Amino acid sequence: MTEPATKSLPPPEKPAEPESEVRLSFFEHLQELRKRLIRALLGVAVGMALVGSFCERIFRWVMQPVLKSLPEGQQYLHYTGYIEPFMVYLKVALYGGIFAAAPYVLYQFWQFIAPGLYKKERKIVFPFLASATLLFYGGAAFCYFLVMPYAFPALAAIAGEDMKPILTMTEQLSLVLAMLLGFGIIFEVPVIIAFLSMIGLVSADFLAKYRRHAIVANVTLAAIITPTGDPFNLALMAVPMILFYEIGIVLARILGKKKSAADVADDAMAK
Repeated sequence: MTEPATKSLPPPEKPAEPESEVRLSFFEHLQELRKRLIRALLGVAVGMALVGSFCERIFRWVMQPVLKSLPEGQQYLHYTGYIEPFMVYLKVALYGGIFAAAPYVLYQFWQFIAPGLYKKERKIVFPFLASATLLFYGGAAFCYFLVMPYAFPALAAIAGEDMKPILTMTEQLSLVLAMLLGFGIIFEVPVIIAFLSMIGLVSADFLAKYRRHAIVANVTLAAIITPTGDPFNLALMAVPMILFYEIGIVLARILGKKKSAADVADDAMAK
């Protein structure tokens, strides 16, 4: 009798490896964060060196919306000490370095979070960096060209025609820089929401569900960022924040990570 032919079993399949290549420990995360922060600070230092020799010109250009809002015959700012102009120009160099190094700083932030992402998510680095950089500069430009020319005259008119302001270099520079940076950050909201939705941390339904909470949080954050406590400046910052939150919901619905059939079934059972 012939022996029955034995069927060869297929080799066991190897478990699929996760697309995320690197898993760092807590201390390795701290070391990576330290490295990225140092590089970001070095980038800001290089930016400061580049704009350092133009501090006075940059200051006079940035102050144009303030100077144009002054009463007729008063086209200058005051300083209360001989050291104040030096400190003002030093602050201009610091913030100018931040604006100049913004793309590099954003890249260092991306490099810090990249090891925890999947390969397909790491491929979007350049579109997101380009979008984040353009929106940051766009927010600052929107503030300078469209908000400040109307905001400062409106604020000056509140005091009345028989009042004349005594504006110092330090206070007005702090106000202008806070507004520029604030609007730059506000314009980043859609990119941040779109990114979080693509990696599955938030969803359009979640954002829409907590829309009212987000409005309260946006107004509170705008009140903290806004250097003055008047409702006009608060509205100038809070309204774009709410608008960009709504745009973020639309982007999350388009670009968000789709739920699997198992997740849909679990949601249905939970309801």
